Amino acid sequence: MWQRRHLLGLKDLDKKDIELILGQAEYFREIPRRQIKKVPSLRGKTVVNLFFEPSTRTRISFELAAKRLSADVINFSSSASSIQKGESILDTLKNMEAYAVDIFVIRHSFSAASVYLAQRTKACVVNAGDGANEHPTQALLDMFTVKQRLKKLTGLKVVVVGDIAYSRVARSNIWGFSHMGCEVWLCAPPTLLGRDFSALPVRITYDLRKAVKEADVIIMLRLQNERQSEKLIPSLREYRQHFGLNPDILKGARRDAVIMHPGPVNWDVEIASSLKEKIMPSILNQASNGLAVRMAVLYLLKGAAE
Repeated sequence: MWQRRHLLGLKDLDKKDIELILGQAEYFREIPRRQIKKVPSLRGKTVVNLFFEPSTRTRISFELAAKRLSADVINFSSSASSIQKGESILDTLKNMEAYAVDIFVIRHSFSAASVYLAQRTKACVVNAGDGANEHPTQALLDMFTVKQRLKKLTGLKVVVVGDIAYSRVARSNIWGFSHMGCEVWLCAPPTLLGRDFSALPVRITYDLRKAVKEADVIIMLRLQNERQSEKLIPSLREYRQHFGLNPDILKGARRDAVIMHPGPVNWDVEIASSLKEKIMPSILNQASNGLAVRMAVLYLLKGAAE
């Protein structure tokens, strides 16, 4: 039984919470295959997507998830709002809350934004990515994808490669896969691997060949130039040479290894374009699974919203 009012991150969840979400997602995965692609689970509920950062995949996925559950959906974009006139994010939330909103889906560049707003609203809150903190539904859809492919989530070697210091996806995947009993490895240039990661349940290496050896899951991360305040790598060419996934490096992983990327992919930077045909179906499957996972999260929060 789901008893939480918000989904702010995976750090504070346990294995049973994750299994409950993924089990519910398995049911919702079938909805888009039906002739009528809707269920009445959130009929009469209002979901507001409060996005203070640009987003395509996550925002559309949450919007479609809410609509597939028959909720009323409002999409908020800070670029066309009173935020541009100086209104605070809390005032924005409170004004929206006055419309009897049941669930807020929040994305913000400030790492504690979802927690800050969750403490100040009667509505349920889903963290859709806050700064470099967490992105829980991305990690959940990653785990859901792995479970589909490998039929298990325990005892796996999971490798996260790339711009880890600035990645909320990395943090949520560390907590999520660790809770499920997996061994999580991190691989990145020292400048893209923050000091705080040494205190997390991970193994760290700067050698990509060593990292992917016998790996069951490889999660490649995008270089987030928009979050970097200084030049942290000498050049894209050098980064690609040492930390880019290519066919030769991939030989060291298990033959059935799941390769994923949260998108958008910088081909021939994080992943060689020669692997596109092999990897792209998995990336598209992640997007499809994201819809099911977000439907599951909104559905489970519905009880707290009543």
